[in-house]
Amino acid sequence: MNSNVHNDPARTRRRSFRFLAGSAFTVGAMLFSGIAAAAAADMSEAQARYQKERTACISGQSHQDRATCLQEAGAALDEARRGNLGGGMGQYEQNQLRRCDAHQAEDREYCLRRMRGEGTTSGSVEGGGIYRELRTTTPAN
Repeated sequence: MNSNVHNDPARTRRRSFRFLAGSAFTVGAMLFSGIAAAAAADMSEAQARYQKERTACISGQSHQDRATCLQEAGAALDEARRGNLGGGMGQYEQNQLRRCDAHQAEDREYCLRRMRGEGTTSGSVEGGGIYRELRTTTPAN
């Protein structure tokens, strides 16, 4: 066997290219399957949320008339199917954190902590508002 065949740079480049192409395909397939799994999980979550909202509508716990409540629940499910709801941070969470943009520096940080669930919460939307309180201890100088 000719020793030049094993040292052929063109052959080595072709093998490297095939290896890289195969690796890229494998990585792409893994990413796609991960995205597909996440989308399926989001859709499953949206279906569960719809069923919960529908149950609240029918039982009268939604504080809306039944027809409007069912229409809104269905519209939310349709938006989730279109990919306009869910995935990453939801619109609700973004709006919740945006409320803190009116505050500066330390006050904003405390606001963000309250919005993320630290401290205590009382009240309700139906009752006129939600009160969030975070008590911290500051050492004396």
